Amino acid sequence: MVFSWLKKNKDDQSGSAESIGFLKRLTQGLAKTREILTTDIDRLFTGNRKVDDNLLEELEELLITSDIGVQTSMGLIESISKKTAKISGPDQLKDALKEEIFSILNMHSPVPSSGKISSKPHVIMVIGVNGVGKTTTIGKLAAKYAREGKKVLIVASDTFRAAAIEQLSIWADRAGAEIVKHRDNADPAAVAYDGIEAAIARGIDIVLVDTAGRLHTKVNLMEELKKIKRTISKKLLDAPHEILLVLDATTGQNALSQAKLFHDALGVTGIAITKLDGTAKGGIVVSISSSLPIQLKYIGIGEKIDDLREFDPKQFVAALF
Repeated sequence: MVFSWLKKNKDDQSGSAESIGFLKRLTQGLAKTREILTTDIDRLFTGNRKVDDNLLEELEELLITSDIGVQTSMGLIESISKKTAKISGPDQLKDALKEEIFSILNMHSPVPSSGKISSKPHVIMVIGVNGVGKTTTIGKLAAKYAREGKKVLIVASDTFRAAAIEQLSIWADRAGAEIVKHRDNADPAAVAYDGIEAAIARGIDIVLVDTAGRLHTKVNLMEELKKIKRTISKKLLDAPHEILLVLDATTGQNALSQAKLFHDALGVTGIAITKLDGTAKGGIVVSISSSLPIQLKYIGIGEKIDDLREFDPKQFVAALF
């Protein structure tokens, strides 16, 4: 069977109890999408229907309702239509979909974060609108890098929200990371500059720079973020080394719009998708991977410190089906 590795991935997940636990929770988190991609597809074949234009049209509607999006769904249907001679029932259709979705998710194959860090300090600028889980994502990344033995510094450049600074301080303490912060409403770029300066002086390995997610207008926000990026580069020539965009899966296609907006303005290098915890449709992950030339680096399935994981396309497809 072409996708026999998916069953193996579900069965053993390399024998790790921790991985099995994460896959189980991810599977639960993708329940809405899995219902569409399994039960609803089974129903398409009620009455021994054949794969024809009408069935493919109904399948396209199902894919769109799973937040895969119109353009990506149309592309999937076009690919599936070329394989109809080999599809006689729901199982073959699902296998064909798995292959196509995996191909999309694997286009920008994730590189393990700890395996590509050569600069010191390695600066990660974290961006995203308010409410997506940006601050907690930074905290979880700080904890992840600290567990790997890295010396981590968090820079609180979202000076417009006192709550964000307080929250980052708590995460820094929990993760064993250092933090640079200024008073409320200080110049965000100045905080970023001081953070990079401190990182160089202290021999820091990883710098995580928080940024604002809401100003008076989108133009203001993007200009402020560009200023932070320029300021970081002035202090450290090749930084920021990564620009990580945090998106909320529950916002559906709006997340894709955000990704395009931020990428056009700043050149996003990686994406973290949060809140895949049962309230979201996981199709948005496929839509984003199909629509943008950006590596999907992390997915989050909850609030706990270990609930942010590096994205694994095989694992994700296994959970979808």
